[in-house]
Amino acid sequence: MADNTQKDPKDWVSGDDPMTGAQESYLNTLAEQAHKPVPKEVLTKAEASELIDKLKHEAGLERPSGRRVGRA
Repeated sequence: MADNTQKDPKDWVSGDDPMTGAQESYLNTLAEQAHKPVPKEVLTKAEASELIDKLKHEAGLERPSGRRVGRA
């Protein structure tokens, strides 16, 4: 049975909306932890979500199994 609990950000209805304040704050924190520059451009919710996942990986905040830290 396929796991449909997580939808690809590109398929989000609101994915083209500007990123939220919470996403922007989290991106700043993750960029610092991953020693990466903070994005200067305005991102969509979907782009921010994908960058968050990437920076979490680069900052070592994901478990090897792919399960995210802090999420059930």
